[in-house]
Amino acid sequence: MDKDTFERGLEIRRSVLGAEFVDKAIASATDFNRPMQELTTEYCWGAVWGREGLSKQIRSMLNLAMISALNRPHELKMHVKGALRNGVSKDEIREVFLQVAIYCGIPAGVDSFRIAQEAIREMEE
Repeated sequence: MDKDTFERGLEIRRSVLGAEFVDKAIASATDFNRPMQELTTEYCWGAVWGREGLSKQIRSMLNLAMISALNRPHELKMHVKGALRNGVSKDEIREVFLQVAIYCGIPAGVDSFRIAQEAIREMEE
């Protein structure tokens, strides 16, 4: 593991997903799943999200579309909250999910809107 990339990833991950969420995920890691936490933090958040080629907002919108297409509701809810933290507007999130509905199917779009609505409500509480 590259410590600098991991630390950069940890900083980005915490800023997008929320420090409380990330710290809890890392603190509750077991011997079994700790390597996954480290891999995710180092490569996903440090090596890729840490690049300068795309803004956090664009990365968030791409993630919303891809995670919707992959039907990963838990991850989608978490990344809707992250997108809002990154400055993606509710209108932009809506547009992403309309695009998902056309290219991935109406059921994917409907589920994405439902999950996003829950996430938005939780962020506003």
